[in-house]
Amino acid sequence: MRAIVTGGAGFIGSNLVDTLVARGDDVVVVDDFSFGKRENLNQQAELREHDIREPFEADADAVFHLAAQADVQTSMRRPEYDAAVNVVGTVNVLNAALAAGAQVVFASSGGAGYGECPGPVDERFPFLPLSPYGIAKKCGEEYLAGWNRIHGTSHVALRFANVYGPRQDSGLEGGVVAIFLERMAKGEPTAIYGDGSQSRDFVYVGDVVDAVLAAVGRSGGPYNVGTAIETSISDLHRVCAEVAGVPNAPTFAAARLGDVQRSVIDSALAGRELDWHAQVGLAEGLARTWEWMQGG
Repeated sequence: MRAIVTGGAGFIGSNLVDTLVARGDDVVVVDDFSFGKRENLNQQAELREHDIREPFEADADAVFHLAAQADVQTSMRRPEYDAAVNVVGTVNVLNAALAAGAQVVFASSGGAGYGECPGPVDERFPFLPLSPYGIAKKCGEEYLAGWNRIHGTSHVALRFANVYGPRQDSGLEGGVVAIFLERMAKGEPTAIYGDGSQSRDFVYVGDVVDAVLAAVGRSGGPYNVGTAIETSISDLHRVCAEVAGVPNAPTFAAARLGDVQRSVIDSALAGRELDWHAQVGLAEGLARTWEWMQGG
């Protein structure tokens, strides 16, 4: 397969690129390094340095669209920028894929998209985002569905839960796992915004890569990609401290605008239609992430 990975120098994208290259695919990375890192690049992949806010060509069988402005708080401060990257950029990807006859697999967000969840929610639950980032992801899904209706394409949207793992950047994606472990590694204090009871569905990046690949050649969706396991931020902090081997107690700060209290998704549909199931438990995934941070 010839594959294009937008955001292929980023957190999830670079992990996907490594897997594609390892299995022998011909891979092109499209990235402008506004978020991605050059050290994440796989040297066996072709690089096209490009800003997806501008049109481009996609000579590929599949386009994995992972390039994004991925920080909720940035979207709250700069919604126009978030929309330019996450909405206009997605339209450019769809146009490029249409010209090439390629399928698009789109990284949407269950974590930011559903808003407040009463429990593990499936894809029938209303998509009611509480941040411009989540709104932009919903727009992207609507564009995919519209292209499928208008052009007869089979693009697929995947709604990721809170993804964590090696290469996540504490300053870009705002991933709480990366923030906790990075600060613990440096012996710095950690802070929880809110009272710590807010909960998330944490899914390991390797499992997410498997879900992305499972969507190739399929249609339907959108599909949730998570574990359906709810973990409070306080409990997450405790497990991170255990993995890091530090007696680290957090401080608490005011909750932030745009952060939901409860976010957990049911991925049974992906199990039935894509034969995908999360395999890596939280403790194991955190241990792998900590080992990577230590240079292992």
